[in-house]
Amino acid sequence: MKNVNPKKKLGQHFLIDLNIAKKISETLKFENYDKVLEIGPGMGVLTRFILHKTTPYVVEIDSESVQYLNDNFIELKDKIIEEDFLKLDLKNIFNKPFAVIGNFPYNISSQIVFKIIENRKLIPFFSGMFQKEVAQRICEPSGSKKYGILSVLCQLFFITTYLFSVSPQVFNPKPKVESGVIQMRRKENFYLNCNEKLLFKIIKTSFQQRRKTLRNSLKTLSLPKNITEDSIFDLRPESLNCEAFVKLTKMIENVKLSNS
Repeated sequence: MKNVNPKKKLGQHFLIDLNIAKKISETLKFENYDKVLEIGPGMGVLTRFILHKTTPYVVEIDSESVQYLNDNFIELKDKIIEEDFLKLDLKNIFNKPFAVIGNFPYNISSQIVFKIIENRKLIPFFSGMFQKEVAQRICEPSGSKKYGILSVLCQLFFITTYLFSVSPQVFNPKPKVESGVIQMRRKENFYLNCNEKLLFKIIKTSFQQRRKTLRNSLKTLSLPKNITEDSIFDLRPESLNCEAFVKLTKMIENVKLSNS
């Protein structure tokens, strides 16, 4: 079968450099998992190297790519899931830990990460290629302008590492920006000592007005004045690392409980 034509509406930029594909596949170490799911395999440039280690499940929304994979990768028989990853119920595919890897479409990469966080109990390892700006944001430490919601939520549950940058020249078609490869290893024996729903709300609300102090950005939570006098509310959200956000949430949670 002829090669698949990349589709702009799906954000497809096919990786054509085998050395880069091999480097991404080498992030898989199989420490706390033995199953792998690849997102958006396209024509299988990364898949062929993963197959040296294990037979992955692959999820691909593009029917033309699915046909190509079926015709060229007999090893993937019954392992190709023709669906939108964002709508996929991962618990229906895996009942034990698995890794997620891929060359992720730029237009949905942040949504993919949020889904990984949501399913973190099943996913001890996640790696792959993003638009460089997104990859950097995931791994960015507190105190930076790039540090935001994605940074806090990823670093709260995972150890994040920026591995290497990738030139636009190794894709078809060439994107207008550089790419970056990261890996995320889930923190083991990690216990979140606060209300998760409230924590997520505080993080998102804080960064919606990131130039303001927490005292102002969290006004919508209608917090009692005595709690907002604490010095932590003098800070802007980018000043708080994951642990500080947990501490802040616990503080607010305790006040809300005592007032209920």
